[in-house]
Amino acid sequence: MRKVSFIGLGVMGFGMASNLLKKGFEVTVYNRTPGKAEQLAALGAKQAESPAAAAEASDVIITIISNDEAVREVYFGENGIFEGVRAGSILIDSSTISPALVQELSAQAVAEGATFLDAPVTGSKPAAEGGTLVFMVGGDSTAVASVEDVLLAMGRKVIPMGASGSGAVAKLAHNTIVGINMTALAEGMAIAASGGIDGSAFLELVQSGGAASRTAELKADKLLSGNYDVQFSLGLMLKDLRLASALSDSLQVPTPMLEASKSLFQVGDALGLRELDMASVAQAYEQWIGRKLSGGQGPTH
Repeated sequence: MRKVSFIGLGVMGFGMASNLLKKGFEVTVYNRTPGKAEQLAALGAKQAESPAAAAEASDVIITIISNDEAVREVYFGENGIFEGVRAGSILIDSSTISPALVQELSAQAVAEGATFLDAPVTGSKPAAEGGTLVFMVGGDSTAVASVEDVLLAMGRKVIPMGASGSGAVAKLAHNTIVGINMTALAEGMAIAASGGIDGSAFLELVQSGGAASRTAELKADKLLSGNYDVQFSLGLMLKDLRLASALSDSLQVPTPMLEASKSLFQVGDALGLRELDMASVAQAYEQWIGRKLSGGQGPTH
C-alpha cells in the first residue's frame, strides 16, 4: 500500500487521516499543535517532526489547513514542505484558499519536480469522519487519476474541475451558495417565528417544498436546539465568503447576494460566534426579533 503524509489534523483533517489508516494506507502525520497526532499514532500513524519531514516520508502529501497564511507557512516556511518534497511527489491541498495562492504553490511544485493539485472538499465534520466527502480537483488529469484511490479512501466522489486553480474557484463558488442558503434559512425562520410558527413545523415545510436544501437538512437540529457545536465554523465560512468576494471582484462578477451574506456573517463574528458552527448566525436574527427561531410563542402583532 502506498505511503501518504497528512498535514493538518483539525476538524476535517483528523477524520480524513483516520480514514486513510482504516483503508490500509501507511500514513505519516504532522500537526502544528500537539495532541491530534498522538491520537493517530495510537491508531498506527507515524509522526513527523516538521512539514519537511512529512514530505520526505511519502510521495503523496495531503494538506488541509485553515487559511492562506497558514498554508503559505506550511509550504514555504522554515522546515516547510518545499524543503523536503521529493521529485515525482504529488502534493494535494484540500484547504479552502485563494486561487492566486494555488498558482504560487503549483509553480513552486513544478520547480521542485513535483505536481500540485488543488482539491478542496465539500462536506463538514460528519462527512470527514464518515468518508463521504466530495473532492473538486484542479490540476493535471493524469495526476488526478493517479491519486483517485487515495481521495476515495476519504470521500465518495472525485470531480475533476479543470486546470490548476479550478478546484479553488469551484469551492469558493460552492461555498457562496452554502453561505447564502444558511442566511436565507435563518431569515425565513425569523419571519416564521415572529409570526408564531413552530420551528420544527416550519422546517418540515421547508424540506417538503421548493425551499428544500442540504443546508436545511444538516442544520435543522442546531437551529431548533440552539446547540452550535462545530461541524463547520462561522469564522471559516466568513473567511471563505471574503475570499469569494475578492475573487468575484477580480472576475468583475456582480454578487449582491454574496455581499449580503458576508455582511450577516460579519455580524455573527462581531457577536463573538466565530468558533461556533456557522448555523449560529441565526443568533443574530434571534437578537433582532427578540425570540428563538424555534418559534411557537405566538404572533408579534
